[in-house]
Amino acid sequence: MEYTSADGPAPTDSAAPSAPSASSPAGLAALFADLVRCETRLYNAIGDRLRERHGIVTSQYEFLHHLHEHPGCRVADLAAEFAIGVGATSKGVDRLEKQGWAARQPNPDDRRSSLLVLTPAGEQLVAEARRTFTGALAELLGTDLDAPALDGLARTLSTLRAALERDRTGTPAG
Repeated sequence: MEYTSADGPAPTDSAAPSAPSASSPAGLAALFADLVRCETRLYNAIGDRLRERHGIVTSQYEFLHHLHEHPGCRVADLAAEFAIGVGATSKGVDRLEKQGWAARQPNPDDRRSSLLVLTPAGEQLVAEARRTFTGALAELLGTDLDAPALDGLARTLSTLRAALERDRTGTPAG
């Protein structure tokens, strides 16, 4: 199976050059570029919608959503989930606290850490922003990909993510 880049499918004319195989160095480089550029463009487009409608950016939504789904997690848990440094994560939580959307509570099992929870204002914000987030994703992804293609992409990325996480690949040192 040959990899097809964003430039389109490989030409069918046998005299025309074909797209590089995804397992070749050129194909892997093209695959990496497509993955990164898609992620960046999706992240930015979602961020634009969230900023316009809710006054938050994508990273704030991701933190809020994770705290909604995992109340009582620690800063270190957030850092591990998003593969970012603990310092950057703590600063992000500080911003959420300053806005009144999240709070740190004492951790009864470890005095060195705090447990993170959403405030009522944070719960309301994440509920409202979730509709914007999912609607924008459906629009951005569903325009050019049908359900079987989206399902296949989801399975592929889930498999890749699981392997990277299993091997702790790309985990920040600090």
